[in-house]
Amino acid sequence: MPWWFFRRRVTNASIDPITSRPLATNPSGHEVVRAEPAQPSSVAPRRYLDTQPYLLPKDLGEVNRLDFQHYVMRSALHGNYLAPIQQPRRILDVGCGTGQWACELAQQFPQAEVIGLDLEPAKAAASLPANYRFVQGDVLKGLPFENDTFDFVHQRLLVLAIPLAAWRGVAQELARVTAPGGWVELVEAGTHVSHFTPAGPATQQFLYLMGQLGALRGLDNEGAVLRSLDLYLHQAGLVNVNRQDIDIPLGDWGGRVGSLLSLDLREAGKAISSLIAARFQMSEQEVLALIEQAGQEWNALQTRYHVVAAYGQKPYGG
Repeated sequence: MPWWFFRRRVTNASIDPITSRPLATNPSGHEVVRAEPAQPSSVAPRRYLDTQPYLLPKDLGEVNRLDFQHYVMRSALHGNYLAPIQQPRRILDVGCGTGQWACELAQQFPQAEVIGLDLEPAKAAASLPANYRFVQGDVLKGLPFENDTFDFVHQRLLVLAIPLAAWRGVAQELARVTAPGGWVELVEAGTHVSHFTPAGPATQQFLYLMGQLGALRGLDNEGAVLRSLDLYLHQAGLVNVNRQDIDIPLGDWGGRVGSLLSLDLREAGKAISSLIAARFQMSEQEVLALIEQAGQEWNALQTRYHVVAAYGQKPYGG
């Protein structure tokens, strides 16, 4: 069946998180958490984009989570970017989400024109800086800009939106619209079990289920994107490529950042819990309990979460 079939037949997670219960084994040999039934809540169904491979929803709940996630990433990376940009005149944020990153860059570089590109806008124009504007577009269909347009092109956390087979072409498209001497920066976070160190049984099970769901949409379920992030930039013809591997404490044991990151990942898991339940014939309670137990494991095992940032420069004359 095509990947979009499962999106059209599911409803939102309408159950509060459940206290985790002992693990049991299902017929596939993978462990799942069993939970007692819970009372339904009044949460509205989540909104998914039927025609896109994007795994997460597009709604107000996701807008709030993405803004929250932005502050977690900014704190973990000690800033909004790593590339050695100076005074860029034009900045592009591909897959801008709520536009929070782009708006902060617009405030930091008031002389620059900052453009956020995504499938649809998320915030009212009245709340945005004067030098920021939103452009509707889909990087998978090509960017609606001329060659050599931007001094800085940024793309972050699209591993659940870009099919694995498209990543090399996407990097080439980002490089195409970058001006000679300009920079491209990619930042991605882990969705594979190898990106959670160490990973307990509930964490492993949830990541397995999410990976299988993503594979139906052609998304990376083996960790290949994070391994290849700098390679994509090399293949796109960029030079001075730099890669940084960052392990962030995950859970309350890691202080404020660890606690916020744990909340962010658990909320992201809940956002796709109904998709997982429908695909694997599980109850919603079981999926939510799995997420809850995974969060407990991160504290007990002092898990670290893997993030990769890579940036490269477009050569002059390239």
